[in-house]
Amino acid sequence: MPVETLSIRNRSAIGRFPSGTLTLEDPDKVKPEKPDTKWTCSTWFRQCYQRCCCRKTNEDATDNTNNGGSIGMTGTGNLTRRAVHWAERVLVRSIDLLKSNKGQNRLEHHTDRYHSEHLIIRRGQTFQMLIELSRAFNLKTDRLHLDLKLGNLPDVSKGTHVIVPLVEDLQDDCWEAKIVEQKDKTIKLSVNSPPTAAVGKYKFCVATSSPTGEAMSPDSPDNDIYMLFNPWCEDDSVHMNNEEERKEYVLNDMGIIYYGTDSQIGDRPWNFGQFDKGILPACLFLLERSGAPASGCGDPINVVRLLSAMINSPDDSGVLVGNWSGTYDDGTAPTFWSGSSDILRQYYEHGGTPVRYGQCWVFSGVTTSVMRCLGIPTRCVTNFESAHDTDVSLTTDMYLDENYELIEELNQDSVWNFHVWNDCWMARPDLPAGMGGWQVVDATPQETSQGVFRCGPASVAAVRNGQVYLKHDTPFVFAEVNSDKVYWQRTADGTFTPVQVKKKAIGRCISTKAVGSDDREDITHLYKHPEDSEEERIAVETACQYGSKAGIYNISSANDVNIQITMDEEEPQLGADAKLAITMKNTSSELRTFTLHGQVVVMYYTGVYKATVKKDERTRAIMSLSIHIGLTVWCLRYDDYKEQLVDQAMLMLTLTGRVTETKQVLATQFRFRLRTSDLVIKPEGDAVVGKEMKATVVFRNPLQLTLKNVKFRFEGLGLQSVREVSYGNIESLASVTLTETFIPLEAGSQKLLVSLDCRQLPQVHGVADITVKDLLEDIKNGQNVSSGYWPCTNQYSLIFVTLYNNKYCFCIIV
Repeated sequence: MPVETLSIRNRSAIGRFPSGTLTLEDPDKVKPEKPDTKWTCSTWFRQCYQRCCCRKTNEDATDNTNNGGSIGMTGTGNLTRRAVHWAERVLVRSIDLLKSNKGQNRLEHHTDRYHSEHLIIRRGQTFQMLIELSRAFNLKTDRLHLDLKLGNLPDVSKGTHVIVPLVEDLQDDCWEAKIVEQKDKTIKLSVNSPPTAAVGKYKFCVATSSPTGEAMSPDSPDNDIYMLFNPWCEDDSVHMNNEEERKEYVLNDMGIIYYGTDSQIGDRPWNFGQFDKGILPACLFLLERSGAPASGCGDPINVVRLLSAMINSPDDSGVLVGNWSGTYDDGTAPTFWSGSSDILRQYYEHGGTPVRYGQCWVFSGVTTSVMRCLGIPTRCVTNFESAHDTDVSLTTDMYLDENYELIEELNQDSVWNFHVWNDCWMARPDLPAGMGGWQVVDATPQETSQGVFRCGPASVAAVRNGQVYLKHDTPFVFAEVNSDKVYWQRTADGTFTPVQVKKKAIGRCISTKAVGSDDREDITHLYKHPEDSEEERIAVETACQYGSKAGIYNISSANDVNIQITMDEEEPQLGADAKLAITMKNTSSELRTFTLHGQVVVMYYTGVYKATVKKDERTRAIMSLSIHIGLTVWCLRYDDYKEQLVDQAMLMLTLTGRVTETKQVLATQFRFRLRTSDLVIKPEGDAVVGKEMKATVVFRNPLQLTLKNVKFRFEGLGLQSVREVSYGNIESLASVTLTETFIPLEAGSQKLLVSLDCRQLPQVHGVADITVKDLLEDIKNGQNVSSGYWPCTNQYSLIFVTLYNNKYCFCIIV
């Protein structure tokens, strides 16, 4: 049986015209078009009309005929009537979203610093646009509405396909538009969005209708609209009412992240770069890649929970691969990063391939960048002596054998020297009253939450009061900041009994950058009540009722001998010996004797041991009511640790023992880090927007070995890309000087960040504060400007300036 086939001509017609139908014809019977067809004006008009008109009235439909898959017209009367109808229809000629970063929309919505050519607005706030029509708009007979679509499956019922009607008066809490000005064929609209609108990239079109037909403007990527959260809007759930805090936690693109130990707090600047080119699309790409429906992107609780999973890679090929091994040959060492934008840009441009590598401060820095970019107030928070509870006991458990030695295979809980997470600001209507405000969000992959590596949002207020039954992941966060450190000793029958509880060991000096300055702000009081206060003990015991080891607070023993480890004011330097002082105090009226077992271990900052570098044992006797201060000095020689150091150069001294007379168990731990040399950055000359400047970096190798394959990384000064310089080797104890040139792109107070990377010496960085001038602003403000050629920040490329008769004269070179 012969197979019927579609003619090529008919196949191309299917789907192009409403009246096109699937017709099976014999190809041999299809009449070819005449090559010598004579084209007249009326023929040309008919053909253009057929191909351009996509909507027809009922009256028009009766005139359409299907002739071999093409649509013809019958009669010049119909042609004339159709031309009249076409002329009367109202069509969109052009759309101007007023999206200049110096225009009203971007300035009023605080989005003028985004390096983007699109309209970027914040929800719950009006914005303006101009629409040019084919003729004057008639309010009585014409209709117009805006059409916005979000995500892959826009749906009116889910709020992702938005139809914005024209209204006479704008109301709050809904999508609507009003004509505020009309000049000839152009109308100016004021458009309002609700404070609950989903954030993301909306496809935008304009639909028009009149008695003679309907039309829709074409979908153009240039008209995409980016919608963000709005901390300036009182009805937005991320509203923050303090302007200085909004400037810090939303608009500041530079920050400081703290690290080290509670007795040696270090700081390093971080370039969040949330306004850099391509970062906003990268952030929205994360939401899209999560697979979550776009309809849920209006709820910041949902958004931050999604992003805390998407910023790490284990479950969903998120942004960063975590690596705590000390080996980073196939990626970038976590200590080498100095900002987020390069990480996000790499991830986006490579189609979602995770970037290697990150550790907690990198995860936190990227999280801050993404949240601030989307409009959620966010800050980096560092917790020193941060517990990692692995068994939901809400305590940090340390296991000792019969000889008071740590049993490493049982010590699954760990205490990180420091851990960095984020606070995000939002209301919590899903929790009891008073739980809104700062919420903990942690993207570092530590433990799973509902099967996914993520953490939060957990209310800081709930953590403070021990209300660990409130979502999300509050028990884990509580244990990080306020769990008790419990020492368990193995007994003769193999069971363990608690022998000591340290109530102040966990959660120290919780830190964040202060608002409006580079000072460190201690926010420990937000996370817990004062140590040993009645409120703090109630919070701990309330939380532990929900843990796996309730009822451990019945330990009764003598507690009259105290041991404390301290450090001299001069911190130990990497490459030198480290000295610590052990202070022992006897508060009883009797003699106390004991033997101390001590060991020093090299450890990762996460609390995981790498190697023991020194052990010893000392017997001490303390007279009644006496204090020994500085009589016992613990010295760790450089030769003991030089082959074992890992990232952060962290070490820990552990002392354990028992008082002979009372059987009191003594146990304490002290973490310290070996300081590395900072990079010294010296800017040369004035920094002017668009003008080349130089900066010199000076560094001295503190180690008695050669640093190999050294690289320097430069970031900041408004630069839109990170610069890496491969330097090579640096000899033992040698000093080097490196000079680089830059062209600042933004005026105002800027920072130049420089970091050094090599396997033998991690965590070396430096920062310089640089004030970048703008030539035209200086001239306007009456400041002295030297003669010569100067670059310019606006559309001009060069300005020649000279001083004539005490007046500045300048020639603009385009």
